[in-house]
Amino acid sequence: MSIEVKAPMPGNIIEILVKEGDRVEADDELLILEAMKMENPIYAPEAGTVKEIKVKVKDTVESDQVLMILE
Repeated sequence: MSIEVKAPMPGNIIEILVKEGDRVEADDELLILEAMKMENPIYAPEAGTVKEIKVKVKDTVESDQVLMILE
C-alpha cells in the first residue's frame, strides 16, 4: 500500500534528507520545506520505504502537493 507524503502548506523545498530506496521509520524527517521564512521539517507518517521522490531542492510546492511516496 502506498503512502503519499503531502505538503502541509505552500513553500520551497530547501533540503531532501532521504533518497529513493531508503527505509524510514514513523516520524523520521524526510525533507525540509521553507514557508513564511521558517524551516518546517516534513516527517514520515508511518514506517516504509521511499518509493518515489516527486520534488527537487528549490522546487516551489503548493498545499497538499504530493512530495514523495512511501511503500
